[in-house]
Amino acid sequence: MSIGNSNAYSAMNLEPQTLLDLLRRNAFHRGDQLAYTFLVDGESEKVELTYRELDQRGSAIGALLQLSGVTGEPVLLLFPPGLDFVAAFMGCLYAGAIAVPAYPPKPNRSQLRLLSIIEDSQATVILTTKEVLAGVKHRFEDAPHGKRLRWLVVDDITDDLREQWREPAIKGDSLALLQYTSGSTSTPKGVMVSHHNLLSNARLMQRKFGHTGESVFMAWLPLFHDMGLIGFVLESLFLGTRCILMAPASFVQKPSRWLQAISDYRATTTGGPNFAYDLCVRKISAEERSRLDLSCLLTAWNGAEPVFHETLDRFAATFAECGFRRESFYPCYGLAEGTLLVSGGDAGKAPIVKTFEAAALEKHRAIPLNYGQAGGRSLVSCGNNLSDPRIAIVRPDSLTECSEGEVGEIWVSGPSVAQGYWKLPQQTQQTFQAYLSRTGEGPFLRTGDLGVIWEGELFVTGRIKDLIIIDGQNHYPQDIELTAVKSHFALRPGYCAAISINSEGREGLVVVAELERCHRKLDRSEIVKAIRQSVAEQHELRVDHIWLLDPGSIPKTSSGKIQRHACRASFLALPDYKLL
Repeated sequence: MSIGNSNAYSAMNLEPQTLLDLLRRNAFHRGDQLAYTFLVDGESEKVELTYRELDQRGSAIGALLQLSGVTGEPVLLLFPPGLDFVAAFMGCLYAGAIAVPAYPPKPNRSQLRLLSIIEDSQATVILTTKEVLAGVKHRFEDAPHGKRLRWLVVDDITDDLREQWREPAIKGDSLALLQYTSGSTSTPKGVMVSHHNLLSNARLMQRKFGHTGESVFMAWLPLFHDMGLIGFVLESLFLGTRCILMAPASFVQKPSRWLQAISDYRATTTGGPNFAYDLCVRKISAEERSRLDLSCLLTAWNGAEPVFHETLDRFAATFAECGFRRESFYPCYGLAEGTLLVSGGDAGKAPIVKTFEAAALEKHRAIPLNYGQAGGRSLVSCGNNLSDPRIAIVRPDSLTECSEGEVGEIWVSGPSVAQGYWKLPQQTQQTFQAYLSRTGEGPFLRTGDLGVIWEGELFVTGRIKDLIIIDGQNHYPQDIELTAVKSHFALRPGYCAAISINSEGREGLVVVAELERCHRKLDRSEIVKAIRQSVAEQHELRVDHIWLLDPGSIPKTSSGKIQRHACRASFLALPDYKLL
């Protein structure tokens, strides 16, 4: 029966075992409280849901899914940004189904990623809206498995359907979500995330970020991605607080909307990738800053891509006049396979920046230097207290734990580590079931990321698969990319990829970079010269090829990471590499 006819939750003070427990408890105790607000235009136009309305909507959608026979099965969610997605995700929880968030393919854009998710998940039901259905259904008619798909729309579901809802037999280890990886290095894989994983990560975020029942969340991140869904929608649900949302496009088109919403709604927590803060510095005018009051902001987390201290410095300096405090910055580290958050520092303390000898890091050693010293690479700490969850730095070849100051692969163990990859037992064993060779400790999640522990702080240095090896020397692509974009004002920060190719029997370095829209007509030979000179001076490397692109050309994941493998594939498809 639905919560409206039940007295079972009148004294519901037990620790929730599933997200469904959480939803029903919030509906009972906080029914009239606003749960989610979506800013339709990124500014004044909005739609809202209270916790009671969320229960009514979620249980009605859940009843429809139960009647469709998908309890315990994957259900693809195909929605534009908005509260329809939030209600549909909750509906999957009410049905005991496994939510598979995705995003409708854009017109005239490839739908290969979506098709691969449908094929891999084996979802037979797609939950969506009438508008999306009208725009995309015809594109699936000739696709593999297209004829077995059933499309359900949420527009016409009425609340009286909730009377047919029945509580599903789910437990903490039941799957709640298939979170498909962003595909920055390979074909997307479905990460199996249980109710227990999500609740454990919510508690971790509450503890690390210092969240309380008074926290107010504000986000523009994609809801089909783990940062937007888990970091904001589900974290605010866990705390029973309010969450303000807007579409990613609203932010990208006008970055001031993000900070204005924080100011207007007195948000205490927000976050995004490094590029978002850099965009705010470059695009928000002095007049727009004069209308902002960011003194309410306690936590502004920065993750999903390398955190650059220069960005933190510029943002803190630019928005200090608006009441922003540098101590609000919260650099952190996480990944889908860890549900979301893995590590972070101390809330309310300024980020820790440490400079190491760049050449030594490439040889897997951390040698500290003074800030600004030549040959140094400054890294931002992404956390401490590395025992909860347990974080180990491990030599990838011998599977033995590194000593402090030695660079190795980041391994993670704890209740937030997901159950594995959907229908991929071999890759699950390789990635999620690693053990230290000497002690037998485990199982650990092998993240594929490189890092070092120095004075109890975790510093992420790069990804194993992205390392560029030329003449036997390791080079981190993000270092080369940063050097390249700094070399000339016409280059767009955050939109550069350093990759290697086999050229005439040797590994050659390629730099792919976007130009700022207003500088597309500049003499490109001067830009090429600047890139070459800077990379040679800073890294003692010759750039074999440089590919300059117009804005919007470099592929990125949904979380804002550069897709270096896709850049490499596009480059290799060019005739004769005649790009200079």
